[in-house]
Amino acid sequence: MQTDTYKTILTDAEGTFRDRGSKFIGYAFEVSDEEQVKTKLQVVKKLHPSARHFCYAYRIDPLQEKWRANDDGEPSSSAGKPILNQMKSVGVMNCLVVVVRYFGGTLLGVPGLIHAYREAAAIALENAKTQNKRITIGVEVHCPFAESGELMKIIKKLQVNYLLGSTAENFVLHVEVPHSEIDSLIQNVEEKGWTVQKA
Repeated sequence: MQTDTYKTILTDAEGTFRDRGSKFIGYAFEVSDEEQVKTKLQVVKKLHPSARHFCYAYRIDPLQEKWRANDDGEPSSSAGKPILNQMKSVGVMNCLVVVVRYFGGTLLGVPGLIHAYREAAAIALENAKTQNKRITIGVEVHCPFAESGELMKIIKKLQVNYLLGSTAENFVLHVEVPHSEIDSLIQNVEEKGWTVQKA
């Protein structure tokens, strides 16, 4: 990924779509790992103990995208994939969308299911406020106290968040560096003979 930002949702949201008696309730959540996905799925399942299907998709890790689409008993690719494609269309990452289905007695067929799951996901995502988040990588830089001013000049040019620290021998800086700047910072620091490691 070339940019230092990604789009995600700011608030949990939901939306409902109905078709021929079946009810599809979409939920959108911000998540950053698979453990959070499991937790949110359990929350939704507790809200709807009598529902028939809990189909979902997620996209996590903006740098090395991980994704999954789950049909939860619906015909193959009729639920999870349309949800995932809707998330891709909106462009959100670090996001989980779950669509709960209550069966209304009429079979919708695969095209009908694809449409219904996509629409429920779309409505939930439309109701969620989105925001752009910065992709940063934490690093720790050690340099001699006498050279701390030089290090601070480099860091201030990046306009990033940092924490000051020290050891008995060195000045220490904990920095959140934009993803696109990390390689040049590490090279710059190592050329000066300072120590740098990813936090």
